[in-house]
Amino acid sequence: MPASIHRFAKILYGFSPSFIHPLRQYQRRLGRTCASPFCKDTSLQDDKTVQAAGTLSRYMDRPLDYLESEEYINKYGASTVWAGYRRNHKGGIPPQRTRKTCTRGDKICGNPCPICRDPNIIIHHQNVKLLQQFISPHTGLVYDSTRTGVCMKQQKKLKEAIRTAQDHGFLLSQIPHVEFSGEDFSNSSGAVGSTPPPPYLSSGDTWYNWYSHTMCLPAEQEVAKVRKSYKAYLK
Repeated sequence: MPASIHRFAKILYGFSPSFIHPLRQYQRRLGRTCASPFCKDTSLQDDKTVQAAGTLSRYMDRPLDYLESEEYINKYGASTVWAGYRRNHKGGIPPQRTRKTCTRGDKICGNPCPICRDPNIIIHHQNVKLLQQFISPHTGLVYDSTRTGVCMKQQKKLKEAIRTAQDHGFLLSQIPHVEFSGEDFSNSSGAVGSTPPPPYLSSGDTWYNWYSHTMCLPAEQEVAKVRKSYKAYLK
């Protein structure tokens, strides 16, 4: 009995190239080429990728739904998306500017900015809850990228989205209030005061004292010197 089994195995091994190869191609078409746990992990990763792509496309249509979802609350809670971000840099002094972009082609660099690290965060002028996280509630100005850690590319998109949201009325533009008392400040200073009345004038006197100095005629001797100097040019 063992000899017959051994002989049958040799015959099957001889026909294996022509019999097993089409079977393996058929299994590859069905996606069941390997039964090892590594292949199962690969299939699970593919399923997660497809699921993440579906989630991303769902938030792409309505980006403001992500900030109200349970996924966002479990990840960030009540804090902003940039609250716990720390950028890696050389030395003890951080650079004065953030990186230009977090993407190099199709790949994302290490430790990306708070917006590039989460693909569900989409900058849009209607996503008011996200834009308010990057605006100071006291001054109404956009936070600098060195404070939030956002790269320069996303910072530019943020400013454009905030400007568009303010133009469409989704965000309020804070203008400082200046109270006007109604007082006339034109005569408060002596330099801009009203012209004093002219003094009492007698015949032959000028309006102001300095006006007599400017209007006085030169002496005859001075006129004679000038005429003698420019005698050749005078006709």
